[in-house]
Amino acid sequence: MTAPVDVVIAVHNAERPIGRAVASVLDGNGEDVLLTVVCHGLPAADIRARLDPAHRSRVRFLEHDDGIPSPAGPFNAGMRAAEGRYVSIMGSDDWLEPGAVASWLTTARRTGAETVITRLALGRPGNPVRTPPARPWCRGLLDPVRDRLSYRSAPLGLVSTAARRRLDAELVPGLVVGDDVPYVTRLWFETAVAYDRTGPGYVVGEDATDRVTFSPRPITVELAFVRHLLGEGWFADYPEQWRRAVCTKITRIHLFGAVYNRPDPAFWTEAERAALAGVARALGEAAPGYEQVLSLADRDLLRAIRQRRFTAEEMIAAAHARRRHGTPRTVLTADPCRLLAVEGPLRLMVASALVR
Repeated sequence: MTAPVDVVIAVHNAERPIGRAVASVLDGNGEDVLLTVVCHGLPAADIRARLDPAHRSRVRFLEHDDGIPSPAGPFNAGMRAAEGRYVSIMGSDDWLEPGAVASWLTTARRTGAETVITRLALGRPGNPVRTPPARPWCRGLLDPVRDRLSYRSAPLGLVSTAARRRLDAELVPGLVVGDDVPYVTRLWFETAVAYDRTGPGYVVGEDATDRVTFSPRPITVELAFVRHLLGEGWFADYPEQWRRAVCTKITRIHLFGAVYNRPDPAFWTEAERAALAGVARALGEAAPGYEQVLSLADRDLLRAIRQRRFTAEEMIAAAHARRRHGTPRTVLTADPCRLLAVEGPLRLMVASALVR
């Protein structure tokens, strides 16, 4: 019989701890799942050999060879093969706490959710990833703006197979970074979403040294997903409030992160500065006025990105200054009326601190 949840693990390197990932699904969550391992550019036999012999017959192996260094291809292949009511994707160096899938299913049944967001931990259980900074008292279906769902970029947890097909939603093929951001944006804003806040969670492993997301690259490559997202017709049709929420998150996390993670002024050539400024302009055009909820320190960095009169050193210094959380310029907004806005820095900081 078909299990209610298809778990899809994509692996592109045989040295990844795929055996641990598989064991966490089959030993701690096995009664509710059909497990598929997608071997990205690898023979299935090589990955099968790395599993516990007791697990090998319980795994469906798919081979996917698209020659693209992106997880989108193998994850899409696995999700297309899904037969259950829900699908869940998982990295090969990550693992699930025992009972996680059952807890997600309980949340889905209780709330009627099509998408269930899991608790996330980094490296070990009990070390929470503080996204999304949702309203702590909300136990039912979430609101994409008031619960700041855009701050969770990874589609980890449950996603209804029917909802995916209704939206024709997939990870974006060919993008090295951010292939999941357009996908989750549709999930957060166009499906019924619930958050499993207290159940066993998903642990993001820190074993890998070859995660593509962590490798420095040109801005045109790093932020190509932003251009893709802003160019989608469905995104342009979103209400202004939705577009502002998404663009605020992209600015804080991705645009500003691109500067903070490139602290060498030599990286910031004329071409790289122009590419960064172009993305900033595109965000402003997609959601005019979104920057009103940013802190004074955020506005300093955004100004340095947009205006070429600022040196690379000044821009980098502004990227570091905005991370001095709790100082006046990281809390206050230019317009005092925006201080207590949902996306304002004060409420965002408090909500993030309450994530467990």
